[in-house]
Amino acid sequence: MPALTSRPYRLRWSPILTGLLLAVAGACASRRPRTGAPGEPPPLRTGETIDALIDPVRVYLDMGLLAEEDPIPFVGSVASLASPSPDTTLVMMTLSLPNRAFTFTREGDRYRATYQVLLDVRQGSATVRHIESHQVVRVTTFKETTRSDESVIFQQTMRLPPGQYVFALALRDEGSAKNGRHEILLNVPRLAAGSLATPVTVVEASARASLDSLPSIVASPRATAVFGRDSFLVAYLEGYGTGTTLPLTLSVHGDKGGAVWKDSTSLSRHGTLFSGTVRVPVSRLPVGVMTLVVNRRDTGDSARTPLFVSFGDDLPVTTFDQMVSYLRYFAAPERLKALRDTAPELRAAAWSAFLRETDPVLGTATHEALRDYFARVHTALQRFHDDSGLPGWLTDRGMVFVTLGDPDQVFDQGATDINQRGRTQVWEYAQYHLQLVFIDQTGFGRWRLTTSSDADFRTVARRVMAH
Repeated sequence: MPALTSRPYRLRWSPILTGLLLAVAGACASRRPRTGAPGEPPPLRTGETIDALIDPVRVYLDMGLLAEEDPIPFVGSVASLASPSPDTTLVMMTLSLPNRAFTFTREGDRYRATYQVLLDVRQGSATVRHIESHQVVRVTTFKETTRSDESVIFQQTMRLPPGQYVFALALRDEGSAKNGRHEILLNVPRLAAGSLATPVTVVEASARASLDSLPSIVASPRATAVFGRDSFLVAYLEGYGTGTTLPLTLSVHGDKGGAVWKDSTSLSRHGTLFSGTVRVPVSRLPVGVMTLVVNRRDTGDSARTPLFVSFGDDLPVTTFDQMVSYLRYFAAPERLKALRDTAPELRAAAWSAFLRETDPVLGTATHEALRDYFARVHTALQRFHDDSGLPGWLTDRGMVFVTLGDPDQVFDQGATDINQRGRTQVWEYAQYHLQLVFIDQTGFGRWRLTTSSDADFRTVARRVMAH
């Protein structure tokens, strides 16, 4: 079967992480553990971590999608639609890949990359389908080769008898040695008169009119909208049976099962089936993972697909309150309180206004300040963990690093003996005329700001977060 290949359409940039410079020398006294932030923002809930924030793959896997991060990042989905016979189902697999996954070479005034997709569909020990596809991606500028968003869409259709299968997927960048693999167990349903196809989130779609034709759609397997930016999530629907219209009930359910949005619509007949698209308003949805449920009002058959409303392609935070909590070192407490206290139906507008007010370069698609902030959170999480049980970004050194960035100089007294009690570290920030002293009283790397340094840091942090 033919495959659809590359079409760029959204620009997002991955964070660039910086390094920490270490030197040598000494200073001062210490005190207590910390769980708050400058101005006392709300504490994290018990057991809450930032893992989901920096691990979008986990979010997509929890949604039931195919997903991998390294060495070739991708997100994929599988949908089932009817074919001319109910004994055979049309299965469509779609993969979303970023340009940065591939090795590009110059081709005249453009850049070119090639990749290979191998798919084995197994039932028991037998391979019932083997598909091998070679694809080409061409872009016009070098900048496009580094895109980290959903910039390449690959689609493959096949016909399978209803049943349970293992889909074994392999991807290979033909310009390097990078390759990735993923397996998923899938049930292919039997779709006859009175049933519904799998709803498919799409970038664009045309109504299919014949069961023996292929769907003319560009799917969006991430099923993701950005809170405060996107107006709608669009889903392509199909139903089968007799009549001139097909009445449907639509609902979106949150992670606790309750409906957060409901509506009704009808699909018109196109040839031998009912088909069309529905638009789910993002402003009516909370942030996080949800499920779109479609019910036929005539037969009661239902179908569903996951949806995800995020704060951005690199920020898969699952609740509004969670995002506000993570911004404790980014914005002033009163600004975060205003966001937190906003009525749910007004949160999308409030978040959009917050982004405009804090974006240093409004002419770009990326919010550079948030990108860099969460890059520092990621770095601090890895670099500053200790035996206190706090995530690295919530330790004293992590807090300072996330708020102010890399110090200009670091002096470490006692660096030759890492088990020495009372070691001191001094961080200097020339821009703020600031010198901060940390002390490790235990000898186990649990660094704490001295009381006077804590007060100095809070004074500077209030100025930084007020901008």
